[in-house]
Amino acid sequence: MSFQRARTEEQREIRRRAILDTASAMLDEMPVAAVTLNELSRRVGLAKPNVLRYFESREAVLLELLDRLLEEWLTELAGELAAGVDEDRPMAGRAAGVAEILSRSLSGRVVLCDLFGAQSSVLERNVSVEVVARYKRASLDRLTTMTTLLLKYLPELGENATPFSLQTMLLAGALPAYTAPPPSLRAAYEAEPDLARFHLNLRDSLQLGLTTTLLGALPRG
Repeated sequence: MSFQRARTEEQREIRRRAILDTASAMLDEMPVAAVTLNELSRRVGLAKPNVLRYFESREAVLLELLDRLLEEWLTELAGELAAGVDEDRPMAGRAAGVAEILSRSLSGRVVLCDLFGAQSSVLERNVSVEVVARYKRASLDRLTTMTTLLLKYLPELGENATPFSLQTMLLAGALPAYTAPPPSLRAAYEAEPDLARFHLNLRDSLQLGLTTTLLGALPRG
């Protein structure tokens, strides 16, 4: 695509959305580390200095994309929980249902999980105080949304709902590194099947980790 000079706020917002949409499409093809500002600029049809008028760095683009994808996921998660968890079931049944839905929902959003994994070590590094503070304020809103959702179906979580929400995002960010091995490691697994026990399935691993964490956070008895 190509753009004329943005002269109105609406035109500037269109450019911002185009940059974010292009970054999202790139992440469907490549890992976070492979997304460069030069390639992003080329694909969006803007010179690199023009992209920097809207986002101060590659990391700033990806942080905003992370927030957008997280907001979209939480909106969809509300519907998934409403359809899949019976609020009248015993606590253990509701907990199992919540863990299953969280793992299924997150494992279908690989880009979101990859961005979770890069957040602390990469995305929050090359940004100004203003950008990272704005992102963290938005993250607090998302955390509140997720906590409220969980408490609707598992009020027994109480004050543990917030740390469990955080741990869910952290686990979703950590596991993909073990579920998508590079070609050399896949070849090693094929040559020595015993080694393949280190190759995890994302959904199954998320469900095990989230179920274990959730049951540990719930009251006993």
